[in-house]
This record gives sequence, structure tokens and C-alpha cells, in this order.
Amino acid sequence: ANRMPIWYDKGTNENNKKEYMMKPQILFEDAEILVCHKPAGTAVQTASFSAQDMVSILKNHLALEMRKKETVKGPKTSAPYLAVIHRLDQPVEGILVFGKTKNAAASLTRQLTRNGFKKYYEAMAEGTPPAASGTLTDYLIRDGRTNCSTVCSPDTLGSKKAVLEYQVLAQYETNGKCLSHLRIQLQTGRHHQIRVQFSHAGCPLFGDRKYNPDGIPVSRLYLCACQLDFLHPSTGKLLHFEIQPFFYEEFDKS
Repeated sequence: ANRMPIWYDKGTNENNKKEYMMKPQILFEDAEILVCHKPAGTAVQTASFSAQDMVSILKNHLALEMRKKETVKGPKTSAPYLAVIHRLDQPVEGILVFGKTKNAAASLTRQLTRNGFKKYYEAMAEGTPPAASGTLTDYLIRDGRTNCSTVCSPDTLGSKKAVLEYQVLAQYETNGKCLSHLRIQLQTGRHHQIRVQFSHAGCPLFGDRKYNPDGIPVSRLYLCACQLDFLHPSTGKLLHFEIQPFFYEEFDKS
């Protein structure tokens, strides 16, 4: 039977702003790569000088570690190198890997372009997907002026094919609406892909103000990049990283 979900809509006032802008947690780091948990609300990289992004936060961390290793009389080291390999939308939390050397960054980028990364997400969506599990295939076009993507016909100039697989893990009911807990594996990495495809399928993501403006009002997007698998750029070892989405604490699992 469907159950009423329990969530805590804490809002976005100044008293709890720090809760949603918490600093990232480093999951793994060696001489070549850095894997971290990006919090919701923090951009991966931004041109704005008024807000910290993941790159600046992590470069500050690397610079601090470098200074700790410097001797008083020794030569000063150069600024740390950190390469962005893939991105998450600013309102999305989840796992990211960065390259700490040019060789590592090049190896990781090759893996990414050859579908060597396995990226899994979990989300809450308003409504019921077409089936309990399946594949969504669409063509998307991005509008740079509005920073939005839309589903279009395959012959649209500039369109890109978007494919994902999903499974419904559980369903809940609130205010007469069904909420579906989804596990998603991306086969392609398009702009706002998960958000656009599920909105087009009639079950937009919970808390998505851009693609679900008339949905149940909550303070954040219920989407988490919860698992990332890839090969270490130097050793070739398969690395597996997994985090628990924040909304596990907000929904009654009993």
C-alpha cells in the first residue's frame, strides 16, 4: 500500500542556509584524482566572484595541503592543478571526480567520452513513469539564453540524442499526488537530461522549479548523483563510490 511520505521543508532563510550550502566531503584522494560529494546549491564552476564553487573550494584545500608540506627554506610550489571532468547542475548533490594532473585528466576524459563512466542517480518524481522500469529515449535541444533544454524532433538542427534507464523503487502519496522514488542510469550526458526527460514523460522531478514550476512547493531538487564507477587513470583499478541520497532521511521507509 502507498504511504504518506515524511519530509522536512526547512525553507531557504538565513538561519538554515548553511545546511544546504555545506562544504563538500572528500571521498577519495591520491596524487592523481580527487573524488568528492558536491552539496546541493554549489556550482561546479562559476564566473561569479560572489559565490564559491567546487573548483575554488577544492583548490583552496589542495593549496593548504601543499603549504603544509613546504619547508621553511624550501622552494614555494606552484598553484594546484585541478581539472573538471564532468559536471552536476547547481541544485543537484552528488559524486564528482576531478583530475589532479594533466595526464589523469586526459585519461578520465577519454573514459567519459567512451562511456567508461557508470553514473547512477536517485530521484523523487511527481507522478508515475510509463512503466515500473524502462528506457527513455528523446532528442534534446538546448537554449543557451534561458539555460533550458527541451524535447524536440530528431531532425531538429543541433539536437542530441538522450537515453537513460530507470527503475521505480517505491511510490508514496501526498496531497492526492503520487511520488515515485526512481533509480536512474544515464547512457548519455545531456544538459538537464534527467530533469527534461522525466518532465516530458509526465512525471517531473519533485522540487524542480525550472521544469516543474507548478509542482508541490519544496525548497530543493530531489535528485542525487548517488553512484559513480570508473577506472583509476594510472592503475586501471575499478573504483566504486556511493552515497545515500539526502531524502532517505525524509521518507518513511518502514
